[in-house]
Amino acid sequence: MFTGIIEELGEVVSIEEIGDSSRIRLRGPVVCSGARHGDSIAVNGVCLTVVDTPEQLAAGTGEFSADVMAETLHRSSLGELAPGSPVNLERAMALGDRLGGHLVQGHVDATGRLLAREPGERDAAGELRWEVLRFSLPETISRYLVEKGSITVDGVSLTVVEAARDSFTVSLIPATLALTTLGAKSVGASVNLEVDVLAKYVERLLESRTLPNLPDLPNLPNLPDPQVLNDLDTANKTTGESK
Repeated sequence: MFTGIIEELGEVVSIEEIGDSSRIRLRGPVVCSGARHGDSIAVNGVCLTVVDTPEQLAAGTGEFSADVMAETLHRSSLGELAPGSPVNLERAMALGDRLGGHLVQGHVDATGRLLAREPGERDAAGELRWEVLRFSLPETISRYLVEKGSITVDGVSLTVVEAARDSFTVSLIPATLALTTLGAKSVGASVNLEVDVLAKYVERLLESRTLPNLPDLPNLPNLPDPQVLNDLDTANKTTGESK
């Protein structure tokens, strides 16, 4: 699990195609610090597994490798990366850490595209204080978005400003613009989207309000009337007290 709070803006070092999958090597000194073989690191919102050996990680290069299977390449935008591409990086959260964003699985639901950027107000020095970005929203996941709810865009936990049928908007502060790939994302670029998993669980529970089909139970013998049992219990107590 992740929180959607990006720890580092990393970079793709190389990509090796292996059949219909790929092995991607990334530079990220912060997330590599203390990394072990098998650890999970989110890359643009996609949960990937560190495949380097302990010896390779101990070399201190600040780089790590991860395998990306065909399903991930198909369902996410990782297939569009190239050497030199910037990427958002986040290590898996530890129990007891502050949950600064929201619960993120690193399982991409769909991809969208940046439709527009609308600059907001500027400070006295002319620096942008915030910017509104609009992204396309596939119909398959639009029902999970609500205004002021959470969504993950390229691994960044964001609050939905407006939730339309086929698009949504978010407002980005200067820190998000500077420290994630969203600050330099061009109109038309694709992004990975992950909706709030709680919404999907609620939908599933509502769909399953009736009990699933269960095997028939064997016929049980007819039980005495509850009142008869109560009378017998009273009689037994009375008999016991009289002895």
